[in-house]
Amino acid sequence: MLTEPRSGRLAAWGNALLAGFASPDDAVLAIVGEDAVHRVEGLPGESGPVGLTLALGRLRALGATGLRVALPAPGHPLGLSGPPEFNARALEAEEAVVCHGAALGLVPEVFEAGPAGDVHVEVTWRCLAVREAPPADVPSLGEAERELAEALREATQVLTRLDVAGSGPVAAAALDAYRARAERGREVLAPGYPPRAVRVLELAQRVGMLISLAHENGQGGAVSASEMVARGEALRPVERTARRAQVAAYNSVVEERERGVR
Repeated sequence: MLTEPRSGRLAAWGNALLAGFASPDDAVLAIVGEDAVHRVEGLPGESGPVGLTLALGRLRALGATGLRVALPAPGHPLGLSGPPEFNARALEAEEAVVCHGAALGLVPEVFEAGPAGDVHVEVTWRCLAVREAPPADVPSLGEAERELAEALREATQVLTRLDVAGSGPVAAAALDAYRARAERGREVLAPGYPPRAVRVLELAQRVGMLISLAHENGQGGAVSASEMVARGEALRPVERTARRAQVAAYNSVVEERERGVR
C-alpha cells in the first residue's frame, strides 16, 4: 500500500479521460507508469488483446461513464458485486476495476519478461462480465476520513506497544520512501478529483506504510511466533480501514456524479 495499485491508476486516469479532463495519450502514459505495456483482453467486439487507448474508447462506446476500484481480500469482497467468476479472479489479483454504466470489469494479470537485470513488466487486463449492483462495503469520503483518523491512532499505538515504530534501517528506509512518495502524492489522483479525495488517499497510504513496517520490520520487540500473530490480529482492522479508504478515494468522482454533485 506504499504505492498506488494498478487498478487505482487505471480508474483514476480512465475517469479523467471519460470526463474530458485528460487526453488519451496523457491518460495511457499515466496508467502504464513504469510498466512496459498494458493490454486489454476479452473486450467485447475484439478477437484479441488491444491497447489501452482503443480499450478505453471501446468501454466508453459500450456505455461506461466511470470506473471504480475494488481491493478485495479474503473474507472482505471490498468493491465487488459479482458474479463469482469475476470475484474469484479479483480476489486472486487483490484488485480490479469495475465499469459504471457497463456490466464489465477488468482484472490485471502481471507478467515479468526479459533477462536478469533487464526485467520489464507487462500487464494484461482481463475483461469479464460483472453484476450491476452496488459495490460491497465502500464508504463515503467523509466516513473514510473519520475512520482513517482513528485507524492512524490505533496503528501508532499498536506499533509503539510492540516496539516496531522507527526501529532499524528497514523502518528508516520505508519512512524515507513514504516521504518521497508523499511529496508527489497529488499526482496519484488524476485531474477532476476533489481535494478531499487526495487527502484521504494520502492518509490511507500513510496508514498502509505503518502497517507495512509492522509486517516487514523484524527489528522490533515482537519476535516470537505468538507475538507475530498478535501483531497481525491487532493491525488487521486497521489495514481493512486503509483499503476501504483507498477505494473511497478512487471511486469518489463516480459516487459524486451519481449523487449529482458534479
